Amino acid sequence: MSLESPHSQTLSRGLRMLEIVAESTIPPSIAGLAASLGVHRSIAYRILRTLEDHGLVSRDAGGGVQLAPRMAALARSVSRDLQAAALPALTAAANDLGMTAFLAVLDRDEVVTLVSVEPSHEHASVAQRPGSRHPLLLGAPGLAIQSILSSVQWRTLGESPRDEVGVVIARRFATSHDEVIKGLSSVAVPLLVAGQPPAAVSVVYIATERPVEQLAARLSEAARAIAAEL
Repeated sequence: MSLESPHSQTLSRGLRMLEIVAESTIPPSIAGLAASLGVHRSIAYRILRTLEDHGLVSRDAGGGVQLAPRMAALARSVSRDLQAAALPALTAAANDLGMTAFLAVLDRDEVVTLVSVEPSHEHASVAQRPGSRHPLLLGAPGLAIQSILSSVQWRTLGESPRDEVGVVIARRFATSHDEVIKGLSSVAVPLLVAGQPPAAVSVVYIATERPVEQLAARLSEAARAIAAEL
C-alpha cells in the first residue's frame, strides 16, 4: 500500500460526506453521517470539523449538518456560462407554470442539478436543491439526457439506455413519477449545446391539472432560450 492511500481515503470520505449532506432532505447528524460513511463517529467528526474549518458545511441549532454559503460560492464557478444562460429562462418558466424549474447536467453516470428556481408567486413548491444528484437511469431528467447520448458515450458509461428512451426521442420530452423521490412527478426536455455537458430542462411537482404536453412545450421554449444565449 502506498503512503498516499490514507490521505486519498480521507479525501474521498470528505467528498462523500459533502455528497450525503447535499442529497439529504433533512440535515443529517454526525451519527447519521458516520453510519452512511461506514466509519466510527470519531472519524466522521474529524472529517466534519475539517469541512467546517473550510466553510463548506455548518451545523444548525439541533446539530444537523448542512451545506454552508461557501459551497454556493464555489458552485457559481461551475459551468458559469450555462448557469448564467439558464437562470432567466428557468425563472420565467417557473413563474409561468407555478412549479420549480431546474437545469440538470450529466456527471459521469449521474444527473446533477446545476441551477434551480422556485416560483415566486406560489405559497408552497417542491424544492430542488442545486448539487442534488441521482442515477442517470432514473427520473425524467435522466431519461431526457439519455435520449441525446451517443453510442460512444454509452460505451464509456458501460450502461444501456432504458426501453422508454425510444418514446422520449419520438415525443421530445420525458416524464416520471415516484422514481427519484416518492410522490413527486417530473417532466423534462433534453438540452444539447456544443461545449456543454448533456443536460435537461425540467420541472418537478406533486400534482397538476396541466397536460404533460403543455409542460413540455413550455420547457422546450426555455431550452431554446438557454441555447440561444450560449
